[in-house]
Amino acid sequence: MMRLKDKVALVTGAGGPMGMGVAKRFAAQGASLILTDISGSRLAQGVEEVTPLLASGAKIHALRGSVLVEEEVDELLATSRRYFDRVDIIINVVGGLWLDARYTPVLEVQEERWDMCFTVNMKGIFYLTRKLAPGMLERKYGKIVNVSSVEYAGAAGHADYAAAKAGVTSLTRSLAEELAPHINVNCIAPGIIRTLALRDVGEEVANEFAEKNLLKRMGEPEDIANAALFLASDESSYITGVTIPVSGGLWPAL
Repeated sequence: MMRLKDKVALVTGAGGPMGMGVAKRFAAQGASLILTDISGSRLAQGVEEVTPLLASGAKIHALRGSVLVEEEVDELLATSRRYFDRVDIIINVVGGLWLDARYTPVLEVQEERWDMCFTVNMKGIFYLTRKLAPGMLERKYGKIVNVSSVEYAGAAGHADYAAAKAGVTSLTRSLAEELAPHINVNCIAPGIIRTLALRDVGEEVANEFAEKNLLKRMGEPEDIANAALFLASDESSYITGVTIPVSGGLWPAL
C-alpha cells in the first residue's frame, strides 16, 4: 500500500540532499510532487532522479526559485496550478546558516548575517503557510512539516542559527494551534546529517558532533525522509504541534 497515493506534496530545497531524499521517498510512496530549489542545476538533476520513481498517474512539477522571495513563491504556486488543483502536504526544508557554517561567537556576528539567518530559516514557512493553508482549511485536510535542528536548544558559536531554528520550532507549535483541527503541523529536528553543509563545517567537526550522539554516527538524508513520510502520512493523524528529533539520540530541550 502506498502511503501517499493521490496526495500532492510541495518540497522546498528539493535540490539538496535532504530535500531530494524527501522527494524520492514521497515519489516511491505514490505522491505527486511540486519541487523548488534556488539552484536550477541541482533541481534539474533531482527531477531526473525522481521522475522514474513516480507511481502510475503521479506527476511532477519543478521550478527554480527562492521561497524567500514572495514573487517567486507566487510564480511557483501559479505554475503548479496548471498541473494540480491543490496542495495536500508542505515540506519546508529550506534553511541553514547564511554565508558560512563556521562557529562564530555572537559578539562577532555581523548584523547582516543575523538578519539573513532568520530570513533563510523562517520566511519560506511564513509565505507558503499563508498562501496554502486557507485551501487546506477549506478542504479540511493538510499536512505541514517544518525542518528545525537540534541546535534550536542553543549552540555556542551558532547563536543566530540556533535562535532561528528555535523560531521554526515555536512557529510550528503556534501554527498547529491556529490551524487545528484540520491541518497537522509538525517539525523535524535533525542532528548531524550528511548534507552539503558538511563542506562548510568540515569533516573533523562533523565527526566530533556525530560522536556526541548515542548511535555514534551521522544521519543520512533518508533518515529525515522517513520521518517526513510518517508526519505527512495519515499514520500521524493524531500527532500535531510536536518536534521530533532525528538525531541519533541527542535530545534538545529549552
